[in-house]
Amino acid sequence: MSATTALLAEPELQRTEWDLEPLVDGEGSAGVERQLDRATELAEEFARTYAGRVAELDSADLAAAMRQLETLHELAGRAGSYAALRFSTDTADPERGALLQRVQERGTQIETKLLFFELEWAAIDDGHADDLLQADELAFCAHHLRSARRYRPHLLTEPEEKILAEKAISSQAAWGRLFGELTSALTVPLDDGQVKLELALSRLQSPDRDVRREAAEAVSAALEPGIRTRSFIYNTLVHDKAVEDRLRGYPNWLASRNLSNEASDESVMALIEAVRRRYDIPQRWYSLKARLLGLPRLADYDRSAPVTAEDVTVGFGEARELVLDTYASFSPVAGEVTRQFFDERWIDAPVRPSKRGGAFCAYTVPSVHPYVMLNFTARRRDVLTMAHELGHGLHAALAQPRGVFHQSTPLTLAETASVFGEALVFGRLLDAAATPQARLSLLAESLEGAIATVFRQMAMNRFEHLVHTRRRAEGELSVDRINELWTETQVELLGDSVEVTDGYRMWWSYVPHFINSPGYVYAYAYGQLLALSVYRRYVEEGDSFVPRYLELLSAGGSRSPEELGAIVGIDLADPGFWDSGLALVEEQLRAAEAAAAEVAGSSGTE
Repeated sequence: MSATTALLAEPELQRTEWDLEPLVDGEGSAGVERQLDRATELAEEFARTYAGRVAELDSADLAAAMRQLETLHELAGRAGSYAALRFSTDTADPERGALLQRVQERGTQIETKLLFFELEWAAIDDGHADDLLQADELAFCAHHLRSARRYRPHLLTEPEEKILAEKAISSQAAWGRLFGELTSALTVPLDDGQVKLELALSRLQSPDRDVRREAAEAVSAALEPGIRTRSFIYNTLVHDKAVEDRLRGYPNWLASRNLSNEASDESVMALIEAVRRRYDIPQRWYSLKARLLGLPRLADYDRSAPVTAEDVTVGFGEARELVLDTYASFSPVAGEVTRQFFDERWIDAPVRPSKRGGAFCAYTVPSVHPYVMLNFTARRRDVLTMAHELGHGLHAALAQPRGVFHQSTPLTLAETASVFGEALVFGRLLDAAATPQARLSLLAESLEGAIATVFRQMAMNRFEHLVHTRRRAEGELSVDRINELWTETQVELLGDSVEVTDGYRMWWSYVPHFINSPGYVYAYAYGQLLALSVYRRYVEEGDSFVPRYLELLSAGGSRSPEELGAIVGIDLADPGFWDSGLALVEEQLRAAEAAAAEVAGSSGTE
């Protein structure tokens, strides 16, 4: 048994699984049905009370209505979270899939009963709405109500909105579920048998190039048989979005995402172009990495290779204690909250057959608590992934008192706490590095994390841009055409520094964000650059910064992004903000270049 295999079999890791029963008061599927029944009753009562009367409400009446909606959303959110999280741990279980479908269908029925409220609220005169929102009793939902009014130009009539909501179950939701089931079922043929895609991808971090190449070729071989089906799903969803964008009057494919992120089209394009102008940063790194690995040029499967000979593995218990101690050292409050995820079974960590890939944090509802999913493969990168997702968890937990309307932030701020947490743990790992080689290895991992989050995600954004615009102009795109667009955007990112192999042309086809959250990925770059700037403030100010940082997380989404940034001294309206964030990434590159020179110098004197 290899060291990695032994670490993955650790009893402590295998026992780290969710207890989802708090979401349904310990009643399982019956609790889901009870909650949905009650939510349906409340929705019907709400419609009887308020339909046609929203414009007549004073601030006290509006607050009472929003409190009723709060209760309703809590019930539906508990049921939906239970079904979705349970399904994510075993996407092959038909009973779990059926429950998820049932919840989605009943949730849509509830949504259609409440559509009138959003439409009537949006139709109220601006001056009257502003006057209402000054009332103290509406503080718990004021920003939510203000933000909802931004959709006024894109709302349809109530009958039309109901049709779109009803049809979503058999369109976007159904296709997204099918894609998730197909990718979760993917297995990759390697020398030790069929393994989950996550485990196969983790081998790209092997120091042995033959292992990396064979893993990449096996992943490509596993992706190829089903790519026509996944491509058809993607084509269908891209067209579906084009139809809805046209009906709602959005000027471009990304406009609806920008609106939900509370970001102007102009500010997002400024971010996109600022990042594309600095593609020289990843290209410089990959050219240096090729020299460090003794290669004339990297192939795509070499990008995650360690730059030193050490093949670092980390046990789950060791990773947990390192991350928790780091959070506790930063702030006792942060340490106490993050430890609850392990003590209270809010985290699911082992890789299992049919478990959804990747890692995420589900906020669920404020009356319960967030849940974190990992797929722990005992690599050092998994330590930073744990820190990342627990950062999300900390953010969600601290913002719980804000309630259902203000707990969550726009996606553009959603990565702040996660990337900040990663930076904290990385600093701890770097301080413990005993040799120039170890320091270089860590700096390389950190830089590559930034490259993946800022530059690779922006290349993915450009891929989405080409797919959505070409699909609207050319009609259904063939597999080869989609592969071509993927390759085009990857080559723009990588330049001459990395060879893009034929098999890699298909690797777009397992990325869930393209299916479930079109336009999402630029938020990673936004969040990374923002979080790096926030972390820089912490480094400069020390412990005095901590209370303001915790205030930022505790504010949730109760204010605009600009107002939230101001809490920690960040001006998101500054056009030069993106360039300053990118300069921080370049600083990481220079640190890695200096470490590489130090390693070369020490090797030359031995």
